[in-house]
Formats: sequence, C-alpha cells, structure tokens
Amino acid sequence: MPLPRSPLHDQHEALGAKIVPFGGWEMPLSYPEGTLAEHRACRSGAVVFDVSHLGTVRVTGAGAFATLQRSFTNDLGRITPGRAQYTHLLDDADASVLDDIIVWWADEETFDVMPNASNTAGVLEALRLEAMPEAGSTEALDVTSSRAILAVQGPEARRMLGQIWPDAAAVNRFNVVDLRWHDVACRVAGTGYTGEDGVEVAVPSEAAPALWQALLSAGIIPAGLGARDTLRLEAGLPLHGHELGPGITPLQAGLGWVVAWDKPNFRGRKALDAERQAGVARKLRAILAESRRPPRAGQAVLHDGAIVGELTSGNYSPTLECGIALGFLVPGIEIGNTVEIDQRGQLVPARVVKPPFVHRPT
Repeated sequence: MPLPRSPLHDQHEALGAKIVPFGGWEMPLSYPEGTLAEHRACRSGAVVFDVSHLGTVRVTGAGAFATLQRSFTNDLGRITPGRAQYTHLLDDADASVLDDIIVWWADEETFDVMPNASNTAGVLEALRLEAMPEAGSTEALDVTSSRAILAVQGPEARRMLGQIWPDAAAVNRFNVVDLRWHDVACRVAGTGYTGEDGVEVAVPSEAAPALWQALLSAGIIPAGLGARDTLRLEAGLPLHGHELGPGITPLQAGLGWVVAWDKPNFRGRKALDAERQAGVARKLRAILAESRRPPRAGQAVLHDGAIVGELTSGNYSPTLECGIALGFLVPGIEIGNTVEIDQRGQLVPARVVKPPFVHRPT
C-alpha cells in the first residue's frame, strides 16, 4: 500500500528533493543544496519545512477541556484560548511517553492536538477512551489529511514572512491565531522544533501549494527533515522513538516540568508517582564529543572504563563543527563529567554538558 504524501509532494519533486519514508509518509529529506546548507540557512536566515506528516486531532465540544486534562500530563489551566502547550500522553501502566504533543488551543471548545506522525491513531484512540461525558459532549476527529503544515523558522523568519503575510509574522511565541491567507482560513502558531524563532501554519491542502510558492518567492529557503533533525539535536530537543517512547518516562528524559503534579489525575500518574518517589534509574544527558566524527544512536558511553549508558541520538553539529549526542546515562554521571563514546571500537573523548548545545537569542 502506498505511503501517504504531503499536499506539497509535487512541489518537492519539482525542486529535486530527496523523498524518503518518514513517520509512515513520503517526505523530503533534503533538497539539492544538501542538509548542511539547509541547516545553516535556518541558523542565519529563514527556511520553510513541510511537516504535514505530523498529525492533527481536532477535539471539540463542552467536554474537550476536561478530556484533555485527564489524558495529558500538563495543565491546560496554566494557559488560555489562543495559546499552545507542550505535553505528554503516558502509558497508564508504566508511565512511558506514548507521545509528546503540542496542543493548539484555538477557542473555548476547540483544540488541535498535534501528535507525532506515526502516533496519530493511538492518540485519537486514547482521547476517545478518556472522554468524560459528565463534563459535556466531546468529539475527536483526525483532520490530518485536510491540511498541510508549514514551519517557517530562523532568525529572519518573521521579517521575511512579514513581506507577504504580516499578520502571520506577528503571531507571538506559543500563541495560536486564526488568520486568512488570500481568503483561505488558516491557523498559525508561534511554535517550532529547531531552537530558532518562527511560526507553524496549518493551511487547507488545496491552498498549500500557493502559500509554499509565496514563501519561496519571498526568499525563504526550502529545508528537508534531515536539517530539522540536526537543528533539534543542537537545540537539545527530544525525539519520540529516541529520547521518548516505550520504557522512557518524562522523569528519565528530564522533562518533569511537563507534569502538573497538582492536577487531580491523568493517565500514568500512579506509575509516575512511584518512579518519582523511588528515583530514576537513568537520566537523559547531552554529550559533546572532541571529534568531528558523528556519534550514532546505540553507541555505548563509558566513564572510567565502565559502560554507563547508551546514545539515543547523535550527529555532526554544523554550528559547533564537532559531534554531539543525547543519551541515557546512570544517575551518577553529572554535567561536567568526562566520558568516552565507543564509536565502532574507537573511544572518543567527550563531556557531559547542559543542553542546548547551541544557545540562540530568545
């Protein structure tokens, strides 16, 4: 069975993009200039990513707020309509992160829940199971196929976007605003996954090619998912399936701030409470290598000759020009400790550092 394609698939092919399977979709990994050039363009100017493979589950109704509160770790009561929030959906048995999610709260009874690509069906099922009829009617629908999502990112993103769509460029960080692009209804959020400033735009599928071309005409560079991954790694951001997923809890990943402990209940709370009291068996750490050679997931990390953990993500940092990685280490290994990475039998010196690897203006 063919994999789903973005509404912009033809545009990517016309630009010579390398199309690969990604999250159950066919998506652009890079364009002819290459991942390094796209990465650097995002750090110095502005790029646009097609992230239409990400899911959108629209949750509506009088009971929508209560359903999401019961389902997710974070507390929507900390924000208001017109804002976005990062949160987790946990396995009720062991508090593993089934998915990490951005919620776009559009209005009192409308929420766009944004799962990772391959997790959309599971998130939809979980929300339907956690629905609270006593709080009012709730409807959860997968609307992924009805829209494209374009992420405009970089220090020049707002200035360049403002040349063609000033209202979208003015959407502040973690705000959510409904706008119109040439009379087409769109939803714009001040969110992203690069460590840079920018916005993400949900645009109806049929209007996506016109918006894409307008962004490129404004001088914004198309970038593929390869650059998005090296950018998120430099920013020290976790990736589901690597730093989050089966067997990995928010506490192990250093994301306890995503958990609203003062909420009455949420999925996985009992198991997470138990781990909180007992202490975690491992911690996610950022590791800076003394080599240009890219570290890779699965490579062992050693301290004083003993294996103390394993990498979950690793790559060459185009900004720092050395290897960087994330990995789970035993609790005794702290920031500032020296370690070694076993790169196919060669021990490469490295140091545990505080993320992000690359600090950007806020």
